[in-house]
Amino acid sequence: MKRLLVSTAAAAMLWGTAAAQVPESSTFPALGAPEDPSVQIVWNRFYDVDGINMILEKLHEAHPDKTKLTEIGESAEGRKIMALELFGENDMPPDVRPAMYIDGNIHGNEVQCAEVVLYTAWYLLEMYDEVEAVKELVDNRTFYLLPSINPDGRDHWLHGPANPHLSRGGRIPVDNDQDGQFDEDGPDDIDGDGQITRMRIKDPFGRWCVDDRFPETLMYRVESDEIGEYSVLGWEGIDNDGDGEINEDGPGGYDPNRNWPYNWQPESTQFGAMAYPFSLPETRAVSEFVLAHPNIAAMQSYHNTGGMILRGPGDDSVGLNPADDRIAQLIGKRGEEMLPFYNSWVTYKDLYRVFGGEFDWFYGMLGIIGFTNEMYTDSNMFRREAKRGQEGNREEALFLRHLLQNQGVTPWAEYDHPTYGKVEIGGTAKNFGRVPPAFMLEEELHRNMASTLYHANAMPKLSWGESAEIEDLGDGVRRVRVSVVNSGLIPTRLSHDIDKKLTPRNSLTVKGGEVVASGVVKDRYNNIVEWQKVRPERLLIETVPGQDQLFAEFLVVGDGDLEFRFEATKGGVLEMALRDE
Repeated sequence: MKRLLVSTAAAAMLWGTAAAQVPESSTFPALGAPEDPSVQIVWNRFYDVDGINMILEKLHEAHPDKTKLTEIGESAEGRKIMALELFGENDMPPDVRPAMYIDGNIHGNEVQCAEVVLYTAWYLLEMYDEVEAVKELVDNRTFYLLPSINPDGRDHWLHGPANPHLSRGGRIPVDNDQDGQFDEDGPDDIDGDGQITRMRIKDPFGRWCVDDRFPETLMYRVESDEIGEYSVLGWEGIDNDGDGEINEDGPGGYDPNRNWPYNWQPESTQFGAMAYPFSLPETRAVSEFVLAHPNIAAMQSYHNTGGMILRGPGDDSVGLNPADDRIAQLIGKRGEEMLPFYNSWVTYKDLYRVFGGEFDWFYGMLGIIGFTNEMYTDSNMFRREAKRGQEGNREEALFLRHLLQNQGVTPWAEYDHPTYGKVEIGGTAKNFGRVPPAFMLEEELHRNMASTLYHANAMPKLSWGESAEIEDLGDGVRRVRVSVVNSGLIPTRLSHDIDKKLTPRNSLTVKGGEVVASGVVKDRYNNIVEWQKVRPERLLIETVPGQDQLFAEFLVVGDGDLEFRFEATKGGVLEMALRDE
């Protein structure tokens, strides 16, 4: 079987050599990619965990002034979980600027999710000096990029025999069939071809027939009043524990995306939740990293498949505040426009219920809008809405035959099965169906990244208003009115954050003179001010709305310069001096 990934040794060949083989004078740059990147990476393949970490190290070495590389923890099997911090030039420290958190590959078999996080890091760093919009974004934001938060599942899927759905969880042993044994009966590559494909058996009362137009790939279920020629036995495997069942207790058998504490439910309600929230080393490591960075103002997680831009809530027992949901809807709608055939959906309403999901934790307990992009849709095979059922299967067979020349198809072959006797084993490879083929992969990476950068641009972006008003009221008292502008779509604190008091209120502090009163201007045309009752020198503000400005008023006794400092946990810091003239 051909290798599906670039190993560590091969990965070392990817940068610096391939581009040098063709003279620069013989090439012309295409739009949307760096003209001469300092780190050369091929984006039409998948990298194992060593390859991912090597790419992160190369990016950090090439851009040490804009990156910080950190090991945030280890997986159950001891693999590193890495985070790349990315930032540009700004007087504001990176850990104070509004930050975008991006992760991928929480499910081990969803491999392109790590690539899109890597691609985002590479694109932002390599385009920084070429595209003004990228420079402006990176200079005013911080990005925390975690390509694979389930490295065990990823490496086992890439390196070992699997089908498209295996290795979703991690590798902590679980007794799924409750027989006192752990991981003792998973799928087996019994024909030794490096894949876990399907088994079928000839059966005079079977319900399946081979499709004569696509005999190498396709079967169809006969009508209820017809008799077929085969019965389908499921995924390749044997009865390893002798209990009369096949493939009922494979490795792991839990879901890291059900192990987060907000609206967590036990196994009796939510399969895969494990014993308690953050009981997995991977989710615990991520949570500790996130909690150590309260400046995170936006979240994106990448999964596959189905072409969806999912937002919360995962269950209708909780919900997004209507004001916050309007923002999430708008961002999701923009994503639909950038991602052909993707749908912006509410998870519980349009897909299925999820308890203890990651983006619900970000929103419910941290006050951060998050999305899960389910990368890749079969509608992109022929650039039309994919058909379902048997017609959809025929479209897949056409795609395999004509666009991939049947690469990825395992021809059906006989095998003597210890339980079933003579069976046939075959079907499609593990890297068909859930992950895009090479020629479609880079487009998936770029479009998904673009939708996430729109979200990053929507984070709070603060500045002082154009002018401050100073009025002498007599007897040494000055009325000072200043404004803070938020040109981002997202407010400095979401409505849910304000309701639940998840993060500190914004503050506007004044130094110089004696501040005897301060308040938020509720109506500047009718001069209505909501005065703060205590500590007027430090005015507390619930939020600065998105694409709006907030006016504050201070009564100050005495002459002299005034210094203002505005602080928002998810919006950054502003400082300004007003000279007494």
